Amino acid sequence: MISEPRRPRRRSGGGGGYVFLEDGTRFDGELCAAGGAVTGEVVFNTAMTGYQEALTDPSYAGQVITFTYPLVGNYGVRAEAMESDRPQARAVIMREPHDDVPPGAEGGWLAWLRKHDVPAIGGVDTRALVRHIRDAGAMRGGIFPASVGEDEARGLVDAEPPMAGADLARTVTPEEPIRIDGDGPHVVGIDTGIKRSIVRQFRQRNCRLTLLPCSADADGVLAEEPDLVFLANGPGDPAALDYVVGTVRELVGKRPVVGICLGHQLLCRAVGLETFKLPFGHRGANHPVKDLESGRIEITSQNHGFAVRGPGGEERLEADEPVHWSTDFGAAELSHLNLYDRTVEGLVLKDVAARTVQYHPEAGPGPHDARHLFDEFLELAA
Repeated sequence: MISEPRRPRRRSGGGGGYVFLEDGTRFDGELCAAGGAVTGEVVFNTAMTGYQEALTDPSYAGQVITFTYPLVGNYGVRAEAMESDRPQARAVIMREPHDDVPPGAEGGWLAWLRKHDVPAIGGVDTRALVRHIRDAGAMRGGIFPASVGEDEARGLVDAEPPMAGADLARTVTPEEPIRIDGDGPHVVGIDTGIKRSIVRQFRQRNCRLTLLPCSADADGVLAEEPDLVFLANGPGDPAALDYVVGTVRELVGKRPVVGICLGHQLLCRAVGLETFKLPFGHRGANHPVKDLESGRIEITSQNHGFAVRGPGGEERLEADEPVHWSTDFGAAELSHLNLYDRTVEGLVLKDVAARTVQYHPEAGPGPHDARHLFDEFLELAA
């Protein structure tokens, strides 16, 4: 007997709504999950999959995610895809949302959004929205029911604090230390919003892992007797985290230090380098990065809105060679370069045990090209 194909459950009607940006641009659509007005920095993610991982990534705190891939929700949701214990982004903008529950899924996407009270809008011309953000830059904005007038929406958007200068790490850090047993090196992380897939990579290498609140001071970190200090990913502006930068500065040279994403930026600021806000950031799973030592090009997963300046203060590095910085802790060498916009993607400190990458080698979600970096991080362990 041949069964009838299941019809996909498309977006459920929630009434008309619209996206409103701080420059006055409007995009109409249909509310499809939790209702109410919500604001944040409107950004876009270019990955074709991983919508649940993106929404639960603490690095998206304070942001409204626009998915560039037109079909979102077609493979449902599952507990394994959670990158934290709850949704972290404030809202979701989509072209064609679905609520399918195919084999292997544990629930529907839109039902999951409603369960977690996450506002969402579908039917939006996301291609036009993303092109606008690429031209004008990421900016504050929000999702609003049609019943909310544009003047009220503008007032709510204007009241939203800008991402530049925002300390959001305190909103996602644990209140108490988290300890995970293992027989390998003791990795002590300053948790500014670590993803579960990063934790899994360390656990797969049998590391003992201690995650400390981002307010931990250097004495508190050293009291844990780390073999390796790990600086995690996370949301917000690294320039607003001087208290973490000060802690890291006291640790460099005393213990090996490595960082990913926000952690990369914090380590760079700790050794005297500068960061800047990118026009619209890097968010997706298809960013080519060149390893300058091997010459190999890896496709990487990324999620960040800030980057590190080059040795002369430049935002782009035109040469495919390992340029050098003079830092407060000796020489630093460029190790990885973004081939989309030629921004800094990683560096190695030559006189102390420290290295960083801007992208996400754990790839949750994304290609697994760079997972070998966790083994290279652990080679630094004291």
